[in-house]
Amino acid sequence: MDVDQMRVFGRRLAGVSWRVARHEWTLAALAALLLAVVLTWPTLRDPASTIPQDTGDPTLQAWQVAWGGHALLTNPLQVWHSNTFYPEPYTYAYSDTLLGYAPFGMIGDGPVAAVIRYNLLYMLTHALALFGAYALARQVGAGRAGAAVAGVSFAYAPWKLAQAGHLHVLSIGGIALALAMLARGHGWSLRHGHRPDRVRPGWVVAGWAVAAWQVTLGFGIGLPFAYVLGLLCLGAVVTYGVVWLRRRTRPVVPRRLLLADLAGGVGFAGVTLAMAAPYFEVVARNPSGRRTVAQIEMFSPPWRGFVTAPPESWLWGERHEAARATLGFPGEMTLLPGVVLLSLAVAGLFFSAWRLRHRLMLAGAALVSVALAAGTTFGGDGNPGYVTLVEHVPGWDGVRTPGRLVLWTTLLLGLLAAGALTVREPVREAAPGAEPAGDQPPGPDAERGAGPAVPALRPAGAPVPVEASAPAETAPGTRPALRSAAWPGSAVEQEALRQPASNRNGGQWRLTRLALLVPLLLVGVEGINRTPHVPAPEQPAVLRGLTGPALVLPSDGIRELHVMLWSTDGFPKVVNGLASFTPQSQERIRAVSMTFPDATSVAYLRQVGVRTVVLLPGWAAGTPWADVAARPVDGLGISREIVGEDVIYRL
Repeated sequence: MDVDQMRVFGRRLAGVSWRVARHEWTLAALAALLLAVVLTWPTLRDPASTIPQDTGDPTLQAWQVAWGGHALLTNPLQVWHSNTFYPEPYTYAYSDTLLGYAPFGMIGDGPVAAVIRYNLLYMLTHALALFGAYALARQVGAGRAGAAVAGVSFAYAPWKLAQAGHLHVLSIGGIALALAMLARGHGWSLRHGHRPDRVRPGWVVAGWAVAAWQVTLGFGIGLPFAYVLGLLCLGAVVTYGVVWLRRRTRPVVPRRLLLADLAGGVGFAGVTLAMAAPYFEVVARNPSGRRTVAQIEMFSPPWRGFVTAPPESWLWGERHEAARATLGFPGEMTLLPGVVLLSLAVAGLFFSAWRLRHRLMLAGAALVSVALAAGTTFGGDGNPGYVTLVEHVPGWDGVRTPGRLVLWTTLLLGLLAAGALTVREPVREAAPGAEPAGDQPPGPDAERGAGPAVPALRPAGAPVPVEASAPAETAPGTRPALRSAAWPGSAVEQEALRQPASNRNGGQWRLTRLALLVPLLLVGVEGINRTPHVPAPEQPAVLRGLTGPALVLPSDGIRELHVMLWSTDGFPKVVNGLASFTPQSQERIRAVSMTFPDATSVAYLRQVGVRTVVLLPGWAAGTPWADVAARPVDGLGISREIVGEDVIYRL
């Protein structure tokens, strides 16, 4: 390659890089990341030693991500048999696994790395939720401002602040992104309906892949999503049949699209079943792990919960304190999607770029999601409703927190709001001799060279856009009785629209764009958090380099989650662990260990395979293990070593 060719190549590479850098999706991704850093602050101020919300579930989930990465690197076939709850199998499936984040768990090792990893994921989940909802709104035909409102409201709805300690609940961006990809691949949008020329099988495969990844993050969120996809597929089949009957000819489905859907759907089903199998095994081995209607009732929110914000909300937290006091379980019952979002969605029912039937469908789906999120509150007993699904739909009895379905309410309200905020910039006339400027840049559902789009809402007083295509022939001096909003009219009319108002229209459109920023800012203000960031539990020196199988005492309560986090240092097998149920083996070991060290407890621990017992006296006060350090070990055949303030026994 000579010098001239290198220069040409360099210019082309620079041109491509510049186009990529200023592309809408690049800018949207960067904006989502920047906003995530700001609106989750101070998460990244000290990511190695603090953790959002509390030291309960976040430490569990930090361990989950770390274990997934460790298992896939060392022994992928044993990923479901974790190092905790020894000697039980399938212990990784004792809660939502976050297995989809396992690639992050392959980087770094130990508790500090696990905490840093968790904080990064906490920020990134918000960014992905915003980007996914933005992409979905743009795909269905929303303008940038409307799509931004949908994205920000989906990522930073007030109800999500109560879930700051539940990474699997915050990880919802894949839902919106998968739906956006599938809609794009099928050439479908709310504004334009189905356009066969926009079919892209590659996007279909990508959409199914993202959907499968979303399921690997946990069934609490993934199971309802899987059923939603099933309903959408069923709706597509029914629509196909109706069109066939009405037209009396079979609609043609592109072969590549059909193959993409078959391959993607089968892959999605395979991943879902593979993820579900260990959970069925856990329930078979531990019947107490099955959710009951009584448990669901405990977490079912009253209707006022849907207009009540959690205390972590900067704007509404203190104002809703009295309302929260009346809720039985505020952490799962403060479900406000956002006051601004609700207002915009209501406005979107009456003024919108969407067709009326689509508005009604979105509103109806939002109401159904609210009814299901109410759990047993709906209708007095949730049947028909959520309880009906628990009793008749496979797997639904594993989801005990119905209020989290408000994520679907938030997404649907966001699409309604996006329709209300979608306007189109008036066509600007080119100077004489210049090339036409064309319409505004196309959204995700549009590509260059496409035909004219369906007219959208325009700013008040804006002229009717003029299409470049020639008008239909009409008799001289006449005009159609009914005409499209895009009908160009006569030459005199066109000239009248162009010349007197050109400057005014440009300024008016700029004012309209500025006005559209107001609801976006208001939605963002509702997402400002007061989430506490607490010190991450520091690993005791006695647990560094621990060899298992081991038992850490005291063994009860939230301390078990800390032991799980500390076990990321080498992943020794430990009896400790905390889930929504207690395995019988763990219960027996705990009971026996209350008299440790004595002949009976030592013999039993040796029998089940435990070779090391660690006592943390600083935690033992007020527990059955408070005086373990003072008990003699003579004649038991075990050794005792003091490490700092802690004690380690080797059996």
